Amino acid sequence: MTVRVMLISPATSAALREARFDDDVPLDEAGARRARAAADAGAAPGADRVLTGPSLRCRETAAELGVAAEPLPELGDWDMGRWRGRRLDEVGVSEPEAVSAWLSDPAAVPHGGESLRALCARVGGWLESLPGEAGRVLAVVEPGVVRAAVVHALALPAEVFWRLDVAPLTLTELSGRVGRWNLRCGRPLGPGSG
Repeated sequence: MTVRVMLISPATSAALREARFDDDVPLDEAGARRARAAADAGAAPGADRVLTGPSLRCRETAAELGVAAEPLPELGDWDMGRWRGRRLDEVGVSEPEAVSAWLSDPAAVPHGGESLRALCARVGGWLESLPGEAGRVLAVVEPGVVRAAVVHALALPAEVFWRLDVAPLTLTELSGRVGRWNLRCGRPLGPGSG
């Protein structure tokens, strides 16, 4: 049986605008406004089960989209350990070798959090655990989770993660079943996005 997994990236927050490793900040006003406009346009697809990553940004996006979503820890953002809340440029200046290792080695954890491989394995484990009768699953999740899901679903090398861009308030769809997934990328949510 085919499962359809629809992943919506959350609206913008200050952390996203500042290229900061997220520290669970709320949506900014522009992001909330865009999510409400998407909801007014009926952009959130219907689903049999609606989930969200546990971050405040994901939960607030789901609420602004008008969907009642269940937070799921497995859909949490990439754990950046001690880098959480810091800007990438700041970390790059203070720890250039660590940032270089993080960007080039999928197993590296210079921040003490989760490696890229571990993120892809965690998100992939969730994806593969969906039963065939799951039907349509909608989840509002951080861009890193969307990227990890695509890497896993298409059996791509972990390094491809860095080459995938996920814009705020876009829909990425995976359909298929365990071990065989198809991808539909980045449809924007909002008025006129059809």
